[in-house]
Amino acid sequence: MLTDQTIRIVKETAPAVAAHAEAITRRFYALMFAGNPEVKAYFNQAHQHSGGQQRALAGAICAYAANIDNLGALGPAVELIAQKHCSLGIQAEHYPIVGKYLLLAIIDILGDAATEEVLAAWGEAYQFLAKIFIDREQAIYDEQAAQPGGWNGYRPFRVDRKVVESDVVTSLYLKPVDGGPIAAFKPGQYITVRVDHPTTPTSPRNYSLSDRPGRDYYRISVKREAGLTDDVPGGLISNYVHDEINVGDTLEVGPPCGEFTLDVDQIGKRPVVLLSGGIGITPLLSMLHSLAEKQVDAPVYFLHAARNSRIHSHAEEVRRVAAERENVVTHFVYDQPLHDDVTAGRCDGDGVLDAQRLATLLPTTDAEFYFCGPKGFMANVARDLKKWGVDEADLHYEFFGPKAELTAGLTESQVAGMRTAKSH
Repeated sequence: MLTDQTIRIVKETAPAVAAHAEAITRRFYALMFAGNPEVKAYFNQAHQHSGGQQRALAGAICAYAANIDNLGALGPAVELIAQKHCSLGIQAEHYPIVGKYLLLAIIDILGDAATEEVLAAWGEAYQFLAKIFIDREQAIYDEQAAQPGGWNGYRPFRVDRKVVESDVVTSLYLKPVDGGPIAAFKPGQYITVRVDHPTTPTSPRNYSLSDRPGRDYYRISVKREAGLTDDVPGGLISNYVHDEINVGDTLEVGPPCGEFTLDVDQIGKRPVVLLSGGIGITPLLSMLHSLAEKQVDAPVYFLHAARNSRIHSHAEEVRRVAAERENVVTHFVYDQPLHDDVTAGRCDGDGVLDAQRLATLLPTTDAEFYFCGPKGFMANVARDLKKWGVDEADLHYEFFGPKAELTAGLTESQVAGMRTAKSH
């Protein structure tokens, strides 16, 4: 356990660290990549370039310091990060590297305020947290290897099918090269794909599994990420998948990970609401197929927001599920519909999935809500559901990035409630 002195010093210095948190994390990454360039392969350089990774780490450091005397509150965050670490193959030997450069960054940014006493306290706090992660991650690795069809590290999978789902989304159906069984997964989880790009070394990418468990394949559905400007190219790997990966090609795949999951066996009579925007549809597709396959009796509402019918992926697939299951209700809304999208019945209207629209579509707030999508969509859904009075414990979501970007505009008590809800 942490000593009382360490807890006191970390809490006393937490405001100073928080005030310079992003500067510390920027310096940390620069020092670590220069001193141990081999770890760079674990980090998405696009997220480095955008600053998102630095902001996310800064937020994590601040959260840890703020809860240093109440670590139970960090349980959901620990699980999210541990799952992400396991998807990338992070090992115990990586933690001393991170600790070394984190303390060096604190020294560089805080200067004289980083006394020996302060550094000793933060060093002890880091080692304590590292042990929590190392133990949890080892347990995840053990679970992955022990289950039927399970494995650790990367396993070669062959592209069995490649299906164009929309103008911007393509699905890959992946089967193991060795012909053996594949590990089961929970609806909502993702796999890690490592692509041997011919010109640019890249980090592995996480892609949500977009079909239900129990198949003899994994399906991922990849959105082509367009460039913002001529000087800012689109997604390196997503474009490569669309343009260069073909049936018969081999990819390296890591086992399923992730804590944004739906436990079908625990679904009772309460409605389940699946809310997605854009490519956020992928984990919710897995949930929808799983609910249909298990023939749950609870009402299921599948609500999706897209630009228009050319962008909207898996529309007919969702409609087929709804046609086969009387308890499944679908609603599609486009914010930039084509001239005949509404009249042709490709969507149920134009606009967005805001609180007013949700109130007309859903008969009750007494439901389990699962939502995933772009940052703006997520922030709006989180805000609107809270304003609509949905209980925090009924919110389940997948969001990649600093939590502050999602909870902007919510009250402090609402943010605290969403932290609690993330554990479900």
